[in-house]
Amino acid sequence: MTISAFCNRAVVTIQRQATVDDAARLMRSNHIGDVVVVDGADTRMPVGMLTDRDIVVRVVARGLVATQTQVGSIMSSPVLVLREGDGFIEALDKMTQRGVRRAPVVDRDGRLQGLIAVDDVVRLLARELAKVGALIMHGRDAEIQHTEKSLAEGMVT
Repeated sequence: MTISAFCNRAVVTIQRQATVDDAARLMRSNHIGDVVVVDGADTRMPVGMLTDRDIVVRVVARGLVATQTQVGSIMSSPVLVLREGDGFIEALDKMTQRGVRRAPVVDRDGRLQGLIAVDDVVRLLARELAKVGALIMHGRDAEIQHTEKSLAEGMVT
């Protein structure tokens, strides 16, 4: 399975020239904890990531003024980008190697198509494991029914 199958396509972006205050307001209004930073010249080319934690650690804790600090000066860059065709395990390996919990997903031209986050991966795994659990329970129930039916018919001693 490729990551394009389950990445979040509703990605919120911000230009690197915007202020951190703008980014924080954007995060609040969209109920998210991160934005993909794009270059002003091409708003579909990811150049960095900015998280709510970045704002706390790199702005608030250092006493910087959010209305006077540009996103580009505190964003995480270079950003790890994943390709739509990357496999699930390959994507997780890349994220683990870089120590990131989220990464933009781009097409073959490097244009932003989505965002993958560890939270998305956990939800996917939970859903798939639930299917496996249901299959196990179905098999167990079928075996019990078969045994009970055989006992009722006197076929099993």
